[in-house]
Amino acid sequence: MATAITTDSIRWAIGCLKEEMEACAGELNELDGVLGDGDLGVNMVRAAQRLQEDGPKLPEDVGLVLFQCAQAFTRVTASTYGTLLATGLMAAARVTRGRTAVPWTEISSLLAGALKAMSERGKGQLGDKTILDAVEAVRVATEGLADPALLVAAANRAVEAALAEFRDRSFRQGRARIFGDKGLGRDDPGMVAFKRIIESLAGSAG
Repeated sequence: MATAITTDSIRWAIGCLKEEMEACAGELNELDGVLGDGDLGVNMVRAAQRLQEDGPKLPEDVGLVLFQCAQAFTRVTASTYGTLLATGLMAAARVTRGRTAVPWTEISSLLAGALKAMSERGKGQLGDKTILDAVEAVRVATEGLADPALLVAAANRAVEAALAEFRDRSFRQGRARIFGDKGLGRDDPGMVAFKRIIESLAGSAG
């Protein structure tokens, strides 16, 4: 089992992500179509495909790898969601640059930095019923965990709980907020996409 995040483990995770995004693209497009442009799944597939294309050329420096992953999202998606993911990856890239292995125990702190950057970029706050709430849930759930399998399982449970917690709340950010009470009972597409990303990692955590 991998003892740390390395370029090889990221390459493996990218392959799993591509398969998962292709499988759930229709679901994400449908969820996004109710509240937005209906292209979330398409954009996620494009990003995953670009990441896989870049895989063989990725450097050993984990920070540079995360930077290139951020660039992939920027190049192929023009959506707010893609921009937020790229922003979070850039934040993680800055603190891991120059390292070829990053302990799993740092995931929580990396998420904390990513969350701060994403919030500032998107002008969003916790409680708005967005991906920020899912990231915060995972940050808390993964603190101190060193086993990648346990980490992914905890992250998946945390996002599931966040979805359940916010399902009956109104959207307070982005285009979805115009729906008011009509947003009650609907999941945020970005939070669902984040859960699918984590689910894809269940096959790559080892």
